[in-house]
Amino acid sequence: MKYLSKVFVCALAVLGTAMTAQATVVTIPDSALSSSNYYYTDTIGGGIGDVVVTTGGGNAANVGAVDGRNDDGFRGPVNLGFTLNFFGNDYTQFYINTNGNISFGNGISAFTPTGPQGAAQPIISPFFADVDTRGASSGVVHLRSDIANEIIVTWDQVGYYSSNDDKLNSFQLVLRGPDYTIPVGEGAIGFFYKNMQWETGDASGGSGGFGGNPAAVGFGDGSSDGEILASSLSDGISGVVNDTHIWFDPNLRPIPSNTVPEPSTMILFGAGLAGLTVIKRKKK
Repeated sequence: MKYLSKVFVCALAVLGTAMTAQATVVTIPDSALSSSNYYYTDTIGGGIGDVVVTTGGGNAANVGAVDGRNDDGFRGPVNLGFTLNFFGNDYTQFYINTNGNISFGNGISAFTPTGPQGAAQPIISPFFADVDTRGASSGVVHLRSDIANEIIVTWDQVGYYSSNDDKLNSFQLVLRGPDYTIPVGEGAIGFFYKNMQWETGDASGGSGGFGGNPAAVGFGDGSSDGEILASSLSDGISGVVNDTHIWFDPNLRPIPSNTVPEPSTMILFGAGLAGLTVIKRKKK
């Protein structure tokens, strides 16, 4: 079977609600997003980096494909190039997950966010949804790590499950290390969005990229606490983030910005991110 039964999905949802009773979840207002239509890398030049070839998780048939096409896979551990203190823990490595996020400690193959209730790993989620890059017109995931104390992950014109490429999303994560001096108007973490055309995969209850369980934007500590954009998990989330960006300071507070981002340098951040409970499906 390609999907879990509705009964099992409902049972997981009830369990997730019970688990989140004591969780601390901070809502990021949609108004914190600043209008823009570019990647951070568009302002500094140099491109979006190398294609990410997944080596674990997801569908075995296309894990490790040299062109980077993948569904539900991840790559890692990848060296950060700096030590990141995140929720009180130090990390020197991270995982790049096809489904719109990065994580620490292990990769995440899960595709449907039903939180905020706590992903299995600490997570940074610019757009946690069921990305599927196997369609012929879909782009893939890229990593740029040539700038000291900074990594940039880009999901460039990516499609959605199952191999759909009629609608494509383009978004980017900027993550900075402790020796990166942050200019005014920028932050320790940045989410950048260009054209965002879909928000739900077919196995997350969606049809044509919408409906069902839409994408989640935010952060999770792996233990049910975190932060989440107000429109996460709601119909219309793709339109909310379309052609916008947002910077977060070292305490994960959003930074209003009307400035054009430039290359710079960072600070340690040890505050929290939003927990996201996920449901896994079987795929053929």
